Parts: sequence; C-alpha cells; structure tokens
Amino acid sequence: MISSVSWIPKGVLKSVPTAADPPSKEELEEILKSGVLGIREESEDEETEENMNVDELKQDDELARALSAADALGKASSSSKGVTDSLTNALKELDMDKYDEEEDGVELFGSGLANLYYPSNDVDPYLKDKDEDDSEEEEDITIKPEDAVIVCARNEDDVSHLEVWILEDPTDGDSNMYVHHDIVIPAFPLCTAWLDCPLNGGDKGNFIAVGSMEPTIEIWDLDIMDEVQPTATLGGIIEKKKKGKKKTIKYKDGSHTGPVLGLAWNKEYRNLLASASADKLVKIWDVATETCNLTLENHTDKVQAVAWNHFAPQVLLSGSFDHSVVMKDGRIPSHSGFKWTVAAEVEKLEWDPHTEHSFVVSLENGTVTGFDIRTASSELSSQLKPSFTLHAHDKAVCTIVYNSLVPNLLATGSEDKMVKLWDLSDQQPSCIASKNPKAGAVFSISFSQDSPFTLAIGGAKGKLQLWDTLSDPDIAKRYGKYANRPKPPPAAV
Repeated sequence: MISSVSWIPKGVLKSVPTAADPPSKEELEEILKSGVLGIREESEDEETEENMNVDELKQDDELARALSAADALGKASSSSKGVTDSLTNALKELDMDKYDEEEDGVELFGSGLANLYYPSNDVDPYLKDKDEDDSEEEEDITIKPEDAVIVCARNEDDVSHLEVWILEDPTDGDSNMYVHHDIVIPAFPLCTAWLDCPLNGGDKGNFIAVGSMEPTIEIWDLDIMDEVQPTATLGGIIEKKKKGKKKTIKYKDGSHTGPVLGLAWNKEYRNLLASASADKLVKIWDVATETCNLTLENHTDKVQAVAWNHFAPQVLLSGSFDHSVVMKDGRIPSHSGFKWTVAAEVEKLEWDPHTEHSFVVSLENGTVTGFDIRTASSELSSQLKPSFTLHAHDKAVCTIVYNSLVPNLLATGSEDKMVKLWDLSDQQPSCIASKNPKAGAVFSISFSQDSPFTLAIGGAKGKLQLWDTLSDPDIAKRYGKYANRPKPPPAAV
C-alpha cells in the first residue's frame, strides 16, 4: 500500500544524487547500541519461534532432494568420508602446492612492465569502455531540472520504503514515469512531510520527514542514494527491556510514546516541524537541533492531523479521534486555544491556501466540514456552526487537499476508492468531477506545485496513480483559464 505521497518542487533534487558512503565501524556500533535492531527482532521473536519447526522441516526436505539429485548424477557418496575423498582427489589434480610455479616458455601474466600500461587513456580499451559505462550510468541517474519528482511512502510484503519517482517532462506528448531510487525504512510509514531546512549546511536542503508505527520521526536526505541511516531523528526509544511479563521502555527526552500519525512542516520557520501522535499529544520540533520545543496536550484521544496556517505561520491546527479540532496561536502562548467539535473522528485537515480564515476537516463518517476562524470562541462549551457540511463519500474521507492555483477547488479521497473534485464557492460545495483511479482505498492525494492540475494518488493497491484533472471536460471548461497563469509561490502549497 501507499500511505503518503509528496511532490518535490522541480529543480530541488541534485541532478546526480550522491552515493552514500558505507557505514563506518562507529556508525554500525551506534546502530547496534541504539537497540533498533533488537526492538524489531523482539517483535518478530514469536513469529520466528512459531515458524522454526516449519523451517527445519523445509531444510530437511531440501537436503533430501539435493542428495537424491546428486545420487542420480552418480556424484553422491554413501558417507561423509566419500565426500572428503572426492574433494581431496580434486585438489590433487589441481596440484595447488605448485600453483605459482611457471612452466618453461609459459608467461602467465605477460612479458614485463610494458604490458601493464598504455601510453595514454585514449588508447586503453579497458579504461575507455569503463569511461563509457560510467557516463551511461551517470546519465541513467541524472535528474533534469524540468523533471517532476514524487516521493511515495510504501509498504509491500512487510518491507517499508520511500520510493523517489521521476515524471519526465513530456517532449512528444508521452511522459515517462519510473522509480529513480528508494530508501528502506525500519517501520511502517504513516505520513510524510517534505522540508528544505539546511541540515547539512548551505541555504537549503532536500529532506523528507517520515512518521511511522514507531515513536521516532526520521528525516532522510533525498539527495543521497543507498543511504542506510536518516540524517536526523526526532524522539524514539533508547532502551526496551522485558522481565517476565513486564516490559519497560525508555524514550528519548521529548519523544512521542506512540505511532506518529501526522506531520506538518512550517514553510516560514523552516526548522520547525509539527507532529501528531497516537499518544494524544502534538509536538513542535526543531529539526536542526533534533529537540522538542513544545508539547501540546489539547486532546483526549489519538491526534491524527496537524496543519500550519499559510498566512499566519504561528497558527497551528490539530484534529483528533476525540471529535475535536483545536487551533493554537503561538503568538499568544498563554491562550488556551480555540476548539471546534465535529461529528466523527478526524482523518485530515487543511487550511485554505487562498485565505487565512478558512479550513476544512475530513471525517471518518464520510463527511467534509468547513469552518471560518472568525467565528471562533475560546469557550470550550460553545457549539460553533460550520460554514458547510458535505456528505462527500460513502466511507471515511482519508485525505483532502486544496488546489494551490485555483480558489475554492478541493480534492477528496476515500476508503470507498473514489477521488472527487469539489467547487466550494460561496460555501455551497458541488461535485464537479469524480474518478475511480484503480488505487484501492485512497489514503493520500496531492496536487503538484509545478503542474497544479496534476493530482498524485496513493492507496491500498500500492501503485502510484496520476490524474491529469484538465483531461476532464468539465474541469477544462471551468478552470482552463488558470492553466497558463503564473505558478503560485511555494508558501501556498
């Protein structure tokens, strides 16, 4: 399945990503000390024990088949001594004791130094071929500035990884899409957030933060291929012990203690990342120092989603399984915040990129609700009416996203396998297009910043899908005038 999709702005990735250095002895020791492998192995112990007898039987079967095959070929011996004798005879035939003695008139490695080099690289056929191979290999991994890049958080056969997809700019009307490289991650991914905070120096970076079934938030460098360790980690488990039936877990300072369900990067304060967790908490992290700056305890159940306001970057929304949405304003830290009650568990929430006053919330019961913060009240008992309530899907609306170019254009994706486009003008939502993208239950959708009518879709079937929404006649007729307009600023994504 694909649990999350994120577009990377064009031209951000290195044209030729750097190959990761193999981990040093110290880094390997650090991985072992961290207990990550032990923690993962411990969770697999029961399954391993259950399967051990089956594996042993399989090995016995394989050995029996191998011996039968060898016997049929006339090479199997009736005892282990026979095997040893066969090996001894073979070594005698090779006369390994004299392998480095040359026979008269036979030169095994050439006649001297003259054959060890060529006058120039241009006439050395081996070096020339190598250069050509290197050039072809580099060309294969080169990312052009006009190429679109999508990162998918994917799980298949209990293996979790990030796939970096390239969508080549079409030159003849046909586009080519392929996986450029992937990053193996240790736990089932639940959410991602792209960020350009310069963790490795310079003005900007190119990183993806990943929340998973573990309490650790990992931040991976997308400009490095074959990397085995994240650039930074936020929180996590230091130690996990089991004494009889009791388990004790020691966490890093400020860490979440449950799965990380939602992430949001602050595009104005670029070192800040907000996280939502099953431990009922919202945390704000400084990714540069890998520390938790603030912990918010506004909910009584799992927190599923967080989002920063595009126009007031100190304002943060959070949505929970407790049927509530809370808004906190960092400019007023002593304020208890504003709270809205919704009809079901919150799946996702999004600020409108075209106005600072509006946001939408998608719910587990298939509805989408819109709110205007100008009607907010700090009285927790007050029941504020939403701007609109829309029965969008027949099952949970797992994902929603505004179009950054077209005002009032909202996309929704659901467990009912459908993706729909809505016009929210005048707080009177109307469905203007719908599609079954053949992705299974839809868990994540995202409009491209560079091509705002292209929608990436990820779902239960684990195959990335793209929808060129302008290919729909109604969308083209209604919004075609926006197609040639300037691209929106990055802060509006």
